[in-house]
Amino acid sequence: QLQLVESGGGLVQAGGSLRLSCAASRSIFAINVMGWYRQAPGKQRELVADMISGGLTNYADSVKGRFTISRDGAKNAVYLQMDSLQPEDTAVYYCNAKEITIEYWGQGTQVTVSS
Repeated sequence: QLQLVESGGGLVQAGGSLRLSCAASRSIFAINVMGWYRQAPGKQRELVADMISGGLTNYADSVKGRFTISRDGAKNAVYLQMDSLQPEDTAVYYCNAKEITIEYWGQGTQVTVSS
């Protein structure tokens, strides 16, 4: 079993920055993929960014150049640095982990960007 707890969400003005954190309840060294998804009201959940265990990253086109995913194995944590935030980035952000055939989700953290 693996618990994921997100933090760092909040209200920010357009152009501002936030850093989301995801704390895992155990070691993430064996986790194949860790990432961040988001879901805006009335929309489907979408991938924001993910990172495989070897360090390769993948970003949604809408956040490339603005968001950065990172992973700290020693702290069992994954981060999402979000810069140049825009109102369309407003959503609940979820941490995700994929371990072989099992997928885990955090409870989500709200990010609201005002114009």
